[in-house]
Amino acid sequence: MAGNQAVSTDMGVGLSVLFVLVAVVGAAVTFATPGTEIAAWGFATAVVAGVLAITATHLYSN
Repeated sequence: MAGNQAVSTDMGVGLSVLFVLVAVVGAAVTFATPGTEIAAWGFATAVVAGVLAITATHLYSN
C-alpha cells in the first residue's frame, strides 16, 4: 500500500543564505566608499537583499 510522503525543500534556506551574502557585499561597499554615490547603491543593494532574504524564508517555509 502506498502511503503519504512529505517532501520538503531547502530552497528557502539556500536563497536566504545567497541574499544575505549579497547584503554583506552591499554593506561592505557602503563601508569601503563612504559619502559617494557608490555607497548609496551599496546600501540600497544591502537593504533589498535583506528584504529578499526574509521573503525567501517565508515563501518557502513548510
